[in-house]
Amino acid sequence: MVLCDIGNSTFHFLVDGKEYKYFLNENFPQFEQKVYFISVNETATLKLKLTYDEIIDLEPYIDFETTYKGMGLDRKVGCLDFENAIIVDAGSAVTVDIMENKEHKGGFILPGLQKLQEIYPEISSKLDCDFNVKVNLDTIPLNTQDAIAYAILKSIIAPIEQIATNKPVIFTGGDGELLSSFMPKSTYRKNLLFEKMEGIINANNCIA
Repeated sequence: MVLCDIGNSTFHFLVDGKEYKYFLNENFPQFEQKVYFISVNETATLKLKLTYDEIIDLEPYIDFETTYKGMGLDRKVGCLDFENAIIVDAGSAVTVDIMENKEHKGGFILPGLQKLQEIYPEISSKLDCDFNVKVNLDTIPLNTQDAIAYAILKSIIAPIEQIATNKPVIFTGGDGELLSSFMPKSTYRKNLLFEKMEGIINANNCIA
């Protein structure tokens, strides 16, 4: 089975349990199996269609209701089947969605870690520092490197903590593991979207 999550900057494949990532301008290998995909990028979707003969778009099989306008398909898939939880997908952007009593209550979007890091050197060359992934968020920093990392991480973690209350927090995405380490009671699920995609396929025997 080949699963593909097409994001804003990458093709993310899961092929027989192994992960592969390609930027949108890169070529990717041929697979001799059906390719099941979800996408938030129409141009990249066209590239996938031109590359493989047998592909299946999972969007028509996704049953997710919300009053939120403009919610990306990847966010909908990530929220599927959660009763009470905060789902955080930390990629090029950090999306945060609230599920309560099996209903989607809304969410918000933050810049991703890389984008936030890119801001500081634009302000001053003196703020061009390596990112300290082990900064202590419980202590006010006393040097510039820690001050930048503290501010970036706090700007993401604090609003998530504020809305979490007693709900479990589920992190996924490329920076999900790092962010999860700053919320001790949270859970990191590396392949959350692929898990949900497999569930959609298994629930619809007609496309398996």
